[in-house]
Amino acid sequence: MTRTNEYHQPIGEPVTDWTPRARPARITIEGKHCRIEPLDVTRHAADLFDAYSHAPDGSDWTYLFVGPFTEFDAFRDYLTKAAASTDPLHYTVVDSANGKAVGTLALMRIEPVHGVIEMGSVTFSPLLKQTRVSTEAQYLLMRHVFDDLGYRRYEWKCDSLNAPSRKTALRLGFEFEGIFRQAIVYKGRNRDTAWYAIIDGDWPRIRRAFERWLADDNFDANGTQRASLAQLRDADRD
Repeated sequence: MTRTNEYHQPIGEPVTDWTPRARPARITIEGKHCRIEPLDVTRHAADLFDAYSHAPDGSDWTYLFVGPFTEFDAFRDYLTKAAASTDPLHYTVVDSANGKAVGTLALMRIEPVHGVIEMGSVTFSPLLKQTRVSTEAQYLLMRHVFDDLGYRRYEWKCDSLNAPSRKTALRLGFEFEGIFRQAIVYKGRNRDTAWYAIIDGDWPRIRRAFERWLADDNFDANGTQRASLAQLRDADRD
């Protein structure tokens, strides 16, 4: 039943005992296959430039606000500005197997008063894409936002034409919410933005699916998954 106020107008459900949440900090988050570290130019720039150089072309940067970078100095300048930013707050993904930085991602549009935060600036190199490290990196930061910081809503936004990003959002458990037309101008062109989100009520089932997916027994001897994230989420509904 829809709640109404004293004027017989429909109103939202009460949010009791709510207080503004803390802003995310520059901390390291340890996982089994990777760790998430605050972006540090001195420690990460060379590894990241090398990791991105494994791509055959600059297409990984098409839907980002920056890049591609062919010269190290320009790339380092970009990282220096990114590392100094507090929103977006950039983190580096470090592969635990070799200690190398293989990609970055950021928490952004941070709204502690409302408990809303966005995952963005996902810049994963070919060494990171479609690996267990990639999925664990997303899980670690998502878990930090919901379990440690207590945020209510976790967003994913991308160019509506960016099919890989939209596919990834759905794979990770985000729910599609719509298209914001002519939302942004970047690189001299229009962006209609696709919005996705996970809310705190969704999170326990999504977290369980991540944990089951990342478990060693979900992979065969060749490292192939036995069950997908979507299958594990769907099974939890039964």
